[in-house]
Amino acid sequence: MSVEFPTIASLHTAYATGLSPAGVVANIHMRLKALNDPGIFITLIAEEDAIAAARALGPFDPVARPLWGVPFAAKDNIDVAGVPTTAACEAFSYIPDETAFSVQRLLDAGAILIGKTNLDQFATGLVGVRTPWPVPRNSINPDYVPGGSSGGSGVAVGHGLVSFSLGTDTAGSGRVPAGLNNIVGLKPTLGVISDHGMVPACQTLDTISIFAGTVADASTVLRVMGGHNPADPWSRNIPEALKPSNLPDGLRIGIPDAAGRIFGGDALSEAAFDAALTDLSNIIATPAKPVDMAPLFEVARLLYSGPWVAERYQAIREIIENRPEVLHPTTLKIISGASNYSAADMFAAFYRVKELALTASALWNQIDMLVVPTYPRPRTRADLDADPVGPNSELGTYTNFVNLLDLCALAVPSRWRSDGFPSGVTLIAPKGRDGLIAALGARIQAAARNTIGATETPVPALAAPAPQAGPDEIEVTVVGAHLSGMVLNHELTSRGARFLRAVETLPEYRLYVLAGGPPARPGLMRTAPGEGARIKTEVWAIPATSFGSFVAGIPAPLGIGTARLADGTTPKGFIVEAEGLKGAKDISDFGGWRAYIASLSP
Repeated sequence: MSVEFPTIASLHTAYATGLSPAGVVANIHMRLKALNDPGIFITLIAEEDAIAAARALGPFDPVARPLWGVPFAAKDNIDVAGVPTTAACEAFSYIPDETAFSVQRLLDAGAILIGKTNLDQFATGLVGVRTPWPVPRNSINPDYVPGGSSGGSGVAVGHGLVSFSLGTDTAGSGRVPAGLNNIVGLKPTLGVISDHGMVPACQTLDTISIFAGTVADASTVLRVMGGHNPADPWSRNIPEALKPSNLPDGLRIGIPDAAGRIFGGDALSEAAFDAALTDLSNIIATPAKPVDMAPLFEVARLLYSGPWVAERYQAIREIIENRPEVLHPTTLKIISGASNYSAADMFAAFYRVKELALTASALWNQIDMLVVPTYPRPRTRADLDADPVGPNSELGTYTNFVNLLDLCALAVPSRWRSDGFPSGVTLIAPKGRDGLIAALGARIQAAARNTIGATETPVPALAAPAPQAGPDEIEVTVVGAHLSGMVLNHELTSRGARFLRAVETLPEYRLYVLAGGPPARPGLMRTAPGEGARIKTEVWAIPATSFGSFVAGIPAPLGIGTARLADGTTPKGFIVEAEGLKGAKDISDFGGWRAYIASLSP
C-alpha cells in the first residue's frame, strides 16, 4: 500500500482544499489494522473519540492553531487526562486527572492525539524490546530493534501513522529510535519543554523529545510546546532555544577523530557516515575538525556504569523495594545495580562530571557544533536475545553524554547503508543553540535525497531561509507610519535598519486610531487569545547601537513591548497604554494600518 507521509504542510494544504481531519483519523485506524503491529500503542484513543476531537476543531485556522488537524502520539510515560499512564508496567498504571503541560499546548494548538505509545519499561533502555507488551516492529526492517526507550513513538512516525510523536530522552531515547526508523529526533535543551506530567527516569537529566518526518516539523512542534512553566521546578526560560536560525558564515564543525570513530566493525555503517560527511562538506565551506571524544565517552560511561542509576531507583522506589516481581527482568537487573553505590559515590561521580564538563567546554571554543553517528551500527532482535545489555550500551555510544553536559541534539537521517537500512547523524551543540542545529540538520536531511521513514514520500525541498536579525541587531515589529513606504519609515532606514519580513500577529490584538492628530497615530493593544484579530505588521532589524535613540523618540502613550506573531517569533514591537485608548477608534476589521489609510482616500 502506497503511503504518503503527513507533514504539517501537506496536511494543511489538503485541509485548505477540503480534506477532513475526521477522515484522516479514520484512515490512521484503517492503516493500523493493516499493519497488524500490536506493539506500537499501549493505549489507542477510541476511533470515535479521536474523530469527535477532530470535528470539534471548528473552522480551519492554521494561523491561530498551527497544529490544526495534525495527528500525533505520546509516549506512555507522559500524562493525558483520563487516559492510563503505564510507563510499560501494568502494576504502576494510573489514570491522571491532568494533562501534561506540554501535551496541553499541543492540543490547544489543534493537534489530535491518536494514542499512547509503547516503551522500554520506565524508559530504561535504547532498544525498545524491554516491555511486557508486544515489542513494536522496526518500521524499516522488523529483524532490527525499533530503538528505545521511545520505540513505539519512533515506529508510529516511521510508518507515517502520525505527523509527529513525543518521546522522552535521558540517554538517547529521543535519538536512537529516530536513526533506526529514518526519521528526525529532536532532543531540546534541558528545561525548554516542561516535564510537568511526565513519569521521571532521571529527573535531573530528563526531557520530553520530538519525533517527526522533517526537521521543519520538529522545530514547529518545539515552538508550540516550548516555553517556561513556572509551576515546574525543572523548567528553564531559554527563549533563544525556540528561535529559528540561519547558518552563519564560517560555521565550525567538529567530527570524531580516528579513535572516536566507533562502528563495532560494521563497514557499511562507517561508509554511510563518510557519505554523510561528504554531504556536510558540500554544505559547509570550512573543513570539519577531528576532535578528541575521550572526555565525552567518559561522561557517557558514568550514566549507566555509575551512580546515576540510583536516580532511576528513586523514580520507582516503591515498586522495586516492595513489588520487584512486576518489573521486566532486564529493567530490574539494571536498576537494582543502584545498591552498588553509596551517596559518597554519587558525589564523587558528580565532581568527576564537573571536571569533564570543564574539559569539554574547551571543545566549544574550537567548534560550534559536533556531528557524530546517531548509533555505531544497527542491532537485531536476535542480538538482544543473545545479550540484553551489550548492544543497548553500544547504541548509546554517541548519546549518553549529551544531557549530563547540558547540550542540545538533533538526529537526522542521512545516507543509507548499502544494504538498504537507514543511517543518520546527530548534531550536538551547547544549550540554547537548538535553532542552529536545526538549520544545518535540515540541509543534511535534504542532501541525502531520501524518503521519510518507511513511506514513499520524498523529503521536501528546503524553503529559502527567512532573513534573520544578526547578532548585533534587534528585531522590531512596526504596525503604522513606520511601515515601509510610509511617512515615518525613515526613522528606521536612517538608523541602518533592514526589512526582514511581513507577518501577521496572532489573533489576540486590536488596532486603534488614537485620538488627536494629525498625523493619525495607530495603537496596538493585546487582548485575550481569541478576542482579537490578526493585524498585518512588518519586522525590521535595527542595529543594537541605534535601538536606544529609536525608542527615545517614541511619544506617549506608545511604547515598546513584545509582539506575538503568527510565524512563532516574539520580537519587540509598538504597543499602546490602556490610557491612550480614550477616544480611540477600533480599526481592527481593516486588518492593518495600510488598509485603513487607503480607506481614507476619496
